[in-house]
Amino acid sequence: MYTLIYITTSGFSESKKIAIKLLKDKLAACTNVIPEIDSFYLWKGEINEDKESLLIAKTQSNKVGILIKRVEEIHSYDTPCILQIQVKKGSKNYLDWMESELD
Repeated sequence: MYTLIYITTSGFSESKKIAIKLLKDKLAACTNVIPEIDSFYLWKGEINEDKESLLIAKTQSNKVGILIKRVEEIHSYDTPCILQIQVKKGSKNYLDWMESELD
């Protein structure tokens, strides 16, 4: 089983730092960074707006728990957005490549 991990960060440099750590630790086979997104969210009952970066990590489902803990250890936010999105199907060649990189 495979998973996408959706992570928002304070900006591109933080996304890059986390992405490289996940790759070095073989917790992700591939990462993507969208340098800037506009985020609107509720915080303590108030509507907030911020510029953030989006990091997507592609991994095996059995690595999700440790990946989340690792991100929480190095993330600058007290309450970071780290969400698992399960992959139900994908390109066999791509999934085989991920498998070979993460074993």
